Amino acid sequence: MDERILAILNASRADGWVMEPHAKDLLRTCGLPTTHFFWAKSLDASFQGAKEVGYPLVAKVVSPDILHKSDVGGVVVGVEDSRELEEVYRRMSGLKGFQGLLLDQMVQGVEMIVGAKEDPQFGTVVVVGIGGTSVEVYKDISIRMAPVSVAEAMNAIGSIKGRKLLDGHRGSEPANKEKLAELIGSFSQMAFDLRDEVESIDLNPVLCDREKAVIADARFVLKR
Repeated sequence: MDERILAILNASRADGWVMEPHAKDLLRTCGLPTTHFFWAKSLDASFQGAKEVGYPLVAKVVSPDILHKSDVGGVVVGVEDSRELEEVYRRMSGLKGFQGLLLDQMVQGVEMIVGAKEDPQFGTVVVVGIGGTSVEVYKDISIRMAPVSVAEAMNAIGSIKGRKLLDGHRGSEPANKEKLAELIGSFSQMAFDLRDEVESIDLNPVLCDREKAVIADARFVLKR
């Protein structure tokens, strides 16, 4: 295992899960594409990070005590300027375990979820489906055993009802399903390689447009 990956996992072991900035570093180390981001640990750093990421941006709380950021108001989409960013920073700094803001590039596209977990009978399984905040409502997923080839990933994509969104819905441009399938294939190999260390991984959303598929948010839950 790459020493950088092992260092990230070991540093997160006490909390039982990997905070998003570290999770994205881990994904990038494994060659997976993520949105451009900046971890701002102070208000001044937030202003500097916003220059690098660019407005409008997504601001998310970074805290080892907050696994589900949306549940506590820890995600703000479409921050337009430094005044709004300062308001978000000061409000979120009161959240439990606050360690700064993750400033994330805003990317448009079809929202997908790609995940993996350890099944006691089948081993590492990969889940592909329609993502975003609607994932628990639609429950439109396809499951495959890891590792998954690109051809198998394309088959999984084609088997979900929401594939029509990827094909182009009501005049929208079709998404690049080939890039999404490549991402799923690479992710499945990573999940398989980390099966002794990681209990589950959720990439939600993975944003897909005409040119690319990129990971906008990620959560790794570690084995105790």
